[in-house]
Amino acid sequence: MMTDVMEQSGGPTRPKAEQPAVNGSEPAVPLSPTAEAAGPPETRTGTEEPSASARIVQIRERIDEIDHALITLWQERAALSQEVGVTRMASGGTRLVLSREREILERFRVALGADGTQLALLLLRAGRGPL
Repeated sequence: MMTDVMEQSGGPTRPKAEQPAVNGSEPAVPLSPTAEAAGPPETRTGTEEPSASARIVQIRERIDEIDHALITLWQERAALSQEVGVTRMASGGTRLVLSREREILERFRVALGADGTQLALLLLRAGRGPL
C-alpha cells in the first residue's frame, strides 16, 4: 500500500505516527483536522456567509464519514484478498488468477469508467502486492 503521500507542493510526506495503523503496518490518514487547527469558519469553508458555511461543514462531515467507511472497507478487502492468495499458494495454486483480476477490472470500468479501472488496479495491488 501507499507509504508516501504527495502534497500539492509536490513534496512527499509521511502520515503522522499517532494515526491508527492500517492493516497493522502503516498509519492511517486522519479523517478531518480539528476545528482549532483549521482556523475560523470562513478559512475552513471558503465563504463568510454563515448559512453557506454551516451547510459546507455539514456536507464535509458526511464526506468524512464516507471516507472513513471507504478506508475501513479498503483495509478489509486487502486483508481478505491477501488471505485468498496465501490459501491458494499454500494449496499449490498460483499466486494470481488473471481471469479474476480481469473480472474485477471490468466491473469497475463499467461502473466508473476509466477512473474505475485505476481504482480497481489500486485495490488489486493492495491485496496482492505489486506485480
